[in-house]
Amino acid sequence: MKLNLTFAKTAEIMKGELKSNTPSSKITSFVTDSRVVTKGDAFIALKGLKHDAHQFISQVIKKGASLIVADKANCPKITDENVSVIYVKNTLQALQDLAKYHRLNSTLKVAAVTGSNGKSTTKQMLKAICEQAGETVANMGNFNNQFGTPFSLLEIQPKHKYGIFELGASHPGDIDELAAIAVPDVAVITNISAAHLEYFKDLETVYKTKTEIAKHLNFGGTLVYNTDDPMLSRLQTEFKGKTIPFGYSPSAALRILDTQDKFSFTYKGEAYVLDINLHPHDKYNAAAAAAAAIALGIYMDEIKKGLLAFTPMPMRLERVEKNGVHFILDCYNANPASMKAALDILGKESSTPRIAVLGDMKELGPSSKDYHRLIARQLLDNQVDYAFLAGEQMHYAYEVLQKAGGVHAIYGKTPADWTGELKKLLKKKSGTCLVKASRSMNFENIFKEI
Repeated sequence: MKLNLTFAKTAEIMKGELKSNTPSSKITSFVTDSRVVTKGDAFIALKGLKHDAHQFISQVIKKGASLIVADKANCPKITDENVSVIYVKNTLQALQDLAKYHRLNSTLKVAAVTGSNGKSTTKQMLKAICEQAGETVANMGNFNNQFGTPFSLLEIQPKHKYGIFELGASHPGDIDELAAIAVPDVAVITNISAAHLEYFKDLETVYKTKTEIAKHLNFGGTLVYNTDDPMLSRLQTEFKGKTIPFGYSPSAALRILDTQDKFSFTYKGEAYVLDINLHPHDKYNAAAAAAAAIALGIYMDEIKKGLLAFTPMPMRLERVEKNGVHFILDCYNANPASMKAALDILGKESSTPRIAVLGDMKELGPSSKDYHRLIARQLLDNQVDYAFLAGEQMHYAYEVLQKAGGVHAIYGKTPADWTGELKKLLKKKSGTCLVKASRSMNFENIFKEI
């Protein structure tokens, strides 16, 4: 983060009230963790789900912070005249205002990616493409929410030609909030499916939330969307701006060709074939990235080089061999669509037995029971031999499997109930083992144990 803003200018951008004896002093970055503050740092007191940083203001002053940004209503009295303070109505909003200012005062082109599944992979694919054409900045890991996105935008530097930012949503209005500060030149929507239904309630609300990205497109911007998605196909008539729809459909501007595992597509009458093996769902991600790159003005040769250079992210269908067993680690997150895709991949594996180690899919609300029961059917359809299930919701899948037979199913409230049995099985047999659950289940620890 290299801002080079005066205290006075920062207060103006944040719509705050500055109390300072040195308004012309410069700020280059912000610190949010009171434990790492050093002399001269600027500290912004953010209020999270578990902690309110306002309670640590006195500590950061003792450590030598030169500037504090705080909610006026929550800030303790500051008497040290050597410390400058920007009083704002809401520190998160102030941070977002600063991020939007910084983004709009840059010359790079920005692409923002959202959707129920595949957005992280699409972001990484698009980043790999853009890096072939110039310096590129992107948000790291799960820095895709109300806190992470503005900090990611503040990493923009004059050297950057492209910015690729994933926008996540777990509540209605989230994308509206994040897209408003990202102001994308290209907006990508990968798909609409059942995720976070505990908060969204239904798919129509998911659709409305994800498509809010379109209204924040920069002037002349382009919307890239999956035209094969039953809900997103509505954008053909509902959105009147520039678009590049992608998919297998004849109506797709970037049309994926059915060439088994290879990734091939047509665009404006030209066919392009890449020597890269992709699963069906990753073909959609690659098509989304390619379409977004076209919208950013990147040449096709660079698009091909970027996709060939792409490496999958850790814990996203990551393939690892350990003690003769082929593991597919997909522990980053889980929802009904991504669970089905992972089980379909397991079902095509020739190395048997096929073993599924599965944990709860979180935040599905009242529909959770039905979605977990459906997993039993998918296990049977994909001829999975063993299923190790853990979590309160996975019990519903276990109940169905007990009645249906065909899969040797083991259930426990936690993985500790069957980890020993799983170890014994893997020592006796090689085969392929899929490990998948929602992030909060921490299923990557199972792989470490075995």
